[in-house]
Amino acid sequence: MSAQDKFVWLIGGIGAVLAVASVVGWTLRRRVTGESGRAVVDNLNARLRSWWVMVSVFAFAFLLGKTATLVMFALVSFFALREFLTLTPTKPGDHRALSLAFFAIIPVQYWLIGVEWYGLFSVFIPVYAFLLLPSLSALTQDTERFLERSAKIQWGVMVAVYCISHVPALLLLDIPGYQGQGALLLFYLLLIVQMSDVLQYVFGKLLGKTKIAPVVSPSKTVEGFVGGAAGAVAIGAAMWWITPFTPLQAAGIAFVIVLMGFLGGLVLSAVKRSLGAKDWGSMIRGHGGMMDRMDSVSFAAPVFFHLTRYFFSA
Repeated sequence: MSAQDKFVWLIGGIGAVLAVASVVGWTLRRRVTGESGRAVVDNLNARLRSWWVMVSVFAFAFLLGKTATLVMFALVSFFALREFLTLTPTKPGDHRALSLAFFAIIPVQYWLIGVEWYGLFSVFIPVYAFLLLPSLSALTQDTERFLERSAKIQWGVMVAVYCISHVPALLLLDIPGYQGQGALLLFYLLLIVQMSDVLQYVFGKLLGKTKIAPVVSPSKTVEGFVGGAAGAVAIGAAMWWITPFTPLQAAGIAFVIVLMGFLGGLVLSAVKRSLGAKDWGSMIRGHGGMMDRMDSVSFAAPVFFHLTRYFFSA
């Protein structure tokens, strides 16, 4: 089966699942009468509507090719970084560093992917940007809470730009017998992360009793995590045919994606709580901000990329 045929089947399958879920959501909305039950159903339907929009946008970008995909994820990083830094107030002394982050670091990072310069792509932000950003702030001679301010900017750039950029970087991988199918790997990563989030939410609502970290994320439960992880790993194993992995390998890698995605959601929830915020923003209806949708991806993407590159790339 060609890469294009696999892509068509994949999008068709996702569309069918969303259609069934939308019908179920519409039915539940008409039948559920309790206030708490109605709130859960409304939240689920809002997520489904947003899923339709996101899948359509992603599919359209992938069909247009590599450049469109890179531009799309560069915009994702831009909005995610904006949300992160909006919740972590800065001072005038940080404006040079912020301008560099938005208007130089983001385009250069994604340009490096476009020209397939893996060596510089992998160290540009954690080495050069990491050192240059606080240097620019130091030149303004504003030392008030300097370490805290610099750490916030560096952390935002690492999570919102460096980590997220590993998603389209999957297009760089040269895997024997899998050339030209990087977009499928990209879809695989996003599918497993998002299905894990959805299934953890569903199992948590249905069976959740034991809180994992109630102060950080009250909705995360042991039952929700186990049920969601098991479901996402099963889906990952079943989707092996769009990857270079065997079914067993796909299950193992899906588990790593689920685990890292869970940790990403937990860590960035802790950041939000420390800032007194519930969501990173309100850009995506039913999902909060861009960073709320990419928190799990930001932790899962680099690990998935490097595992795949190390074990499967030429």
